[in-house]
Amino acid sequence: MKKINLVTISLLAFFVNSAYAEITLESKSEVEGTWKLQYTKNSLNDKEAINREDTWVFKDGKATILHIPRDGKYYDQPPVNYEIENGKLKIALVGNGRFDIFSLEEKDDKSMTLKGKFGGYYYFTKK
Repeated sequence: MKKINLVTISLLAFFVNSAYAEITLESKSEVEGTWKLQYTKNSLNDKEAINREDTWVFKDGKATILHIPRDGKYYDQPPVNYEIENGKLKIALVGNGRFDIFSLEEKDDKSMTLKGKFGGYYYFTKK
């Protein structure tokens, strides 16, 4: 009985994780442009999406996040460097020498889904 349950759980985990297959990024041009962040989710199976209002602009090796809501007002983040490293999107964080790493999960001409290094999903539409 335990073997059957273990096999079932392993197969289920494989298929759930296969729903989104990471896409290897080859160049910056694959993400260049202006992307409206529609919502985020803490995990792929999370039923509650968090609506977002910011716009991410990737241009000439710089990433700028615009229209970030904070305390009833909006602000823009200054441009930071971004690069493609080991097939992933690496975006510098403002002022501390650290960076965020995102994998590309899905992309077409009008939408893009990124997965953060801690498992959060970011759903974008092209502006």
